[in-house]
Formats: sequence, C-alpha cells, structure tokens
Amino acid sequence: MAKKSFPLSEVYSLLESGPVVLVTAAWAGKSNIMPMSWHTMMEFEPPLVGCVISDLNDSFGMLKATKECVINIPTVEIAEKVVGCGNIHGAKVNKFEKFGLTAKPASMVAAPLIEECYANFECQVADMKMVVQYCFFILEVVKAWIDPAVENPKTIHHLGKENFMISGERIKIKSKIK
Repeated sequence: MAKKSFPLSEVYSLLESGPVVLVTAAWAGKSNIMPMSWHTMMEFEPPLVGCVISDLNDSFGMLKATKECVINIPTVEIAEKVVGCGNIHGAKVNKFEKFGLTAKPASMVAAPLIEECYANFECQVADMKMVVQYCFFILEVVKAWIDPAVENPKTIHHLGKENFMISGERIKIKSKIK
C-alpha cells in the first residue's frame, strides 16, 4: 500500500475519538454551554478527565473561578444545537434559551446538567498545573448520570472543520491470540 504525506495541522482529526461533549459552567449568576472535543480519560477510579478549554472562551473563566463544571454527552438528535453552541459567544447570548436546551440542577456542583443529553458528569477541578501553559484542566467526575432508556447512543465525533462522524454500533471482539 502506498501512503502519502498527511498535513500535521490535521493530525488531530485522526486521533480525536471521543464524543463531542457540552461543558456547562456557571458563575456570578450566569451559565454557559461550550462544545468540546479535546478531552481524554486519565484515570478509572476516581474517574479523571483531562480537557483543553481555551482561555478565550467564557467557560474558561467560569471554570477557573468555581473549579467545577458538568460534562454533558449529547447524541446526534441535537447535533445542530451542539454546533450552534460552538458558533456563538456565551457572553452575548443565553445558549440554553437560544437553542432550546433545558438546564437541570446538578446535585454536587452549581453548573447545570443539560436534560437533552443522555449522560451528564458533574466535575470538580482536580489539578490546574497545566492551565496557564496549555489551558489543560484535570477534572474529577464526582457524580454521573445516564438515561437508561438510551441503549445505543449515537454520539457525534468531530473530525475537523465542519466534519463529524456518528458512532453508535457496538461490537464485541474477543482475541483468540493468547
């Protein structure tokens, strides 16, 4: 097979495998929704999630001030709302109202859950050592919620620019090699 050179600026499009999530944060009487695809699991128990949130985003300041947020996992049914949330600055508009999303109170953090998402993870900042240089937060999931009615969620995965992939089919592979 002949391979060709691939642009370094597009490497992320091949490595980003996790779903696009909606991060909600709240501070000083305001809340914000920010789509994010730059995240990674870092530990199983307690569950730690590493994520990049730009310091140009309203959620960055809210998260830095309160040290808590909610990671909400949407499905393809609200994909247009997810993209819309990323195309509007949170300081200018209430994204819950603009996109018809329902804010529900969380049990352990002030940031709201998004009712339309099939899973919600209440998070507290566990480590901020890489925030100044990389805008990289390490979050501990302190409470997790899931809609048991959603059996095979079709999550959306960002591939760069306006390109997405939809997951949802589950397969089980057992290795015969020992």
